[in-house]
Amino acid sequence: MRLITSEERRARLAARHRLLPRLRDDDLPGLVDDLVGLHSSDPVTVYLSAAARMRTPSIEAVAAALYEDRSLVRHHAMRRTLWVATPEMIRLMHAAATRLLVAPERRRTLAMLAASGVADPEDWLAGARNLVLDDLETHGPSTARDVGRRVPALTRPLTVPSASQQQATQAAHTRVLLNLGFTGEVLRAAPTGTWVNGAYRYGVASAWLPGGLGEQAAEPAAAALAGAYLRRFGPVTAVDLQWWTGWTKTTTSRALAACGAVPVELDEGRGWVAAGDEASPAPEPWVAALPSLDPTTMGWKERDWYLPAAGADAFDANGNAGPTLWVDGRVVGAWAQTKDGRLVTHYFEPVPAARREELAERLTGLAAVVDGTRFTVRFPGRIQPRLLAAAT
Repeated sequence: MRLITSEERRARLAARHRLLPRLRDDDLPGLVDDLVGLHSSDPVTVYLSAAARMRTPSIEAVAAALYEDRSLVRHHAMRRTLWVATPEMIRLMHAAATRLLVAPERRRTLAMLAASGVADPEDWLAGARNLVLDDLETHGPSTARDVGRRVPALTRPLTVPSASQQQATQAAHTRVLLNLGFTGEVLRAAPTGTWVNGAYRYGVASAWLPGGLGEQAAEPAAAALAGAYLRRFGPVTAVDLQWWTGWTKTTTSRALAACGAVPVELDEGRGWVAAGDEASPAPEPWVAALPSLDPTTMGWKERDWYLPAAGADAFDANGNAGPTLWVDGRVVGAWAQTKDGRLVTHYFEPVPAARREELAERLTGLAAVVDGTRFTVRFPGRIQPRLLAAAT
């Protein structure tokens, strides 16, 4: 069985994720496809993950791809989180991952309606779906607040199930929009504010994206999604694939078999690569300053080959990555933005002065892209409070 060392994996990561300076490109759909998709739970991630790989980084270019050309689309997918990907890839994600969420989310909504005194939850939800879609078709992309203002019958508060003594509520129309997102009938459109804003408008999927999200079968879509992940992130372990997709172990095993995955030996044990994946590029020196939830940092569950033990605090308690500093395929530090807009750093291990200078250049470029805009990292690593405290 072929052995792929951790050093080879780090060289693959650099080339396949366009982190080598010579591989930067301004073709945003192509760039995002090379990462399968960008995490979008934090709106800032989309822009800064793209900027880290663009030849001419531009916030405006990313926004145009999202909201003018619509060559990139935002949608709930793997692990119930928001992603940005090309239309073709979003359709795969929807069929292979999002649809798995439809039934449990519907049951949750029906339970909330029943707990809130609705006599016939099924009938109410069907009527609410029609009212929301009719409203969006008439008025175009709108915020949840806009929909509630125009269709006040849907604004009733719903009781949110909670293990605590305190009961929370959620407006019914907001819950209906969430359900319509999982079914693929609405998509998130442009936000209400700037690029750092995560309050999105909602649009009818077939109007926002010609052809909507389609009706692909789940199993072929899962095989295609697994194959895409292996081509860009391989070698991976079965644990990596199961975690990245949010699938069950059974679905993961079937997808690996269906996509023709080839077993390989890793320093950590058994791994998988895509069929025909024979090349490992020669290592090249590189550095990068990547944002929170960057797809590279978040690409694998088993991270020892690129995350030293000292770097664990770059992540939060739930395994979400904060902003990171990379040298030659390893996380060596973290960065943060202070209240006055400065970008400050912390290193988890000794880094040669020349490499620190290269990282300083990357951060200078990042500051130019951000251009004074202040943003809050929604999923900061454990190091961030200490990093910011040390910078004051």
